[in-house]
Amino acid sequence: MKINKLLFIPALVLGALAINSCDADKLELKNPNDLSPETYFTTDAQLQSAVNSIYGSLQTTSLYNRHMWFGLDNMSHETSGNTQLEADKREYLDFTFNASHGAIEGFWESCYRGINKANFVINNVEKIALIPESVTPQERKDKFIGEAKFMRALYYFMLVNRYGRIPIYEIAPADNVGKARCTDVAEVWELIERDLVDATTLLLNKADEELGRATKGAAWALLGKARLYQEKYQSALDAFNEIEGYSLEPVFSNNFREETENGVESLFEVQFSREAGYSARWNSDRSDVGLNEACFRDQEYGWRDWFNVYPSDNLTAEYETAADNGVKTDPRLGFTIYQNGDTYFGGTVEIADVTTVLGGETEIVTRQGWNKYHSYYKQANVVDMSSGINMKVIRYADVLLMMAECEANRPSGDLDAAIALMNQVRQRGDVDMPLYDTPEMDAIYPVGNLTEFMDALEHERKVELAGEQIRFDDLLRWGKLDAFIAQLVSDPNIDPAWDNNGDGSWLPITEQAGLVYSAARNHLWPIPQAEIDRNTNIETTDQNPGYAQ
Repeated sequence: MKINKLLFIPALVLGALAINSCDADKLELKNPNDLSPETYFTTDAQLQSAVNSIYGSLQTTSLYNRHMWFGLDNMSHETSGNTQLEADKREYLDFTFNASHGAIEGFWESCYRGINKANFVINNVEKIALIPESVTPQERKDKFIGEAKFMRALYYFMLVNRYGRIPIYEIAPADNVGKARCTDVAEVWELIERDLVDATTLLLNKADEELGRATKGAAWALLGKARLYQEKYQSALDAFNEIEGYSLEPVFSNNFREETENGVESLFEVQFSREAGYSARWNSDRSDVGLNEACFRDQEYGWRDWFNVYPSDNLTAEYETAADNGVKTDPRLGFTIYQNGDTYFGGTVEIADVTTVLGGETEIVTRQGWNKYHSYYKQANVVDMSSGINMKVIRYADVLLMMAECEANRPSGDLDAAIALMNQVRQRGDVDMPLYDTPEMDAIYPVGNLTEFMDALEHERKVELAGEQIRFDDLLRWGKLDAFIAQLVSDPNIDPAWDNNGDGSWLPITEQAGLVYSAARNHLWPIPQAEIDRNTNIETTDQNPGYAQ
């Protein structure tokens, strides 16, 4: 099933309270059909519509439709920017964004709108219970409540990782005044875990549910991920071990093609469909009002279309080649990245070389293009600037690698078991790479102790999950982000994305014209200035470090 936002509109009006604002107009429940919370949950269609609306916030241009992947892919430098990349997206590359950044505000507001729509369902459990069993059986009521709890947890997961201490809303504030930031991120994590534990008992298994909806497996996976991010390795592994009925796609690229989405490896993905409509493509950065069912990624990243970004040299160099260990090149390189000489629907890939100046010497830089999430396997150009390819949130390969991390790091961990889990990902049908803890891999990534294992795991996650908005958080939670950025900006063969003078010339970190990265500042995004301006319980002094204006 492609969840269709045509079904979202009635519940959207009821559910999309802008709780992040103290503007009374945005907090009032308005409905042109004269529905109200007191009378809304009387039919199965109303209940389903209210739940469907929660998913809609994932499809805004501030989240999975556009800006979210620019932000995380650029900050992790899995992508580099071509000259036409717009300023607000280039700011992620050099960390020059501030509290007035429109998409960072849109991310905040989209997540809180999603939370508020989830709260609208969760806080009406008693009304939902009154719907006759003959109309909506109890199991169906339960699973809808479970979906709302899963989605609320997901939005809070996204928020806490980007902003740290955030306001927590389980109900809409009665006085129309926004809440203060919580005193400790542990409060957010506690709510996330509580919602997901509940969701595991309420949701259906994937085999019994419409494709595209949250399921029991998705809840266990997100619960495990939330615990892993808190370094609760044993309890995270316990959650992951509850996942049943999933496997790796034997064809890696099936994860990222429209015809094979929601497959055996997918635990949760954001649904997109060109056929469902895309009339609100330019004005849905927060509210998800109107049709926003298709995705911009094909157009934005596509090397035959806008080509705003391309896979960075740093990412491309991570993939194993015969020169590394005497064995074949990792096929995931070709499945993920187009390089000159590769084939696509239109023929042979030819991406123009760019002449630049690096370290004072003229150099030819060959650009590569993204293959993952792109439709060039079936068409030469993007049609109508839109894509129907779903965006993955959690897939089974990610789960296996997270399980491996937990197994290696838990107090009674088993490094051999962790290596075996990591090797499963390398053994999928058309990947079939040499396994860790063999002579071939010991030559480049030995795994004889925990430190070596974590280096190998970082490598495996980087090549397996490239361009899936995961690496930045990996680097951050492992404490490796600062060293990674320092390495990038101290390399004489620096990625041209860091050229702030506009002439291709390289400068050492102390002379970078626009770079403002610092550990104190850029581990978190700023609390949006618009939120500070309108929420009387958040002051300028409450801003994240380095962003005070």
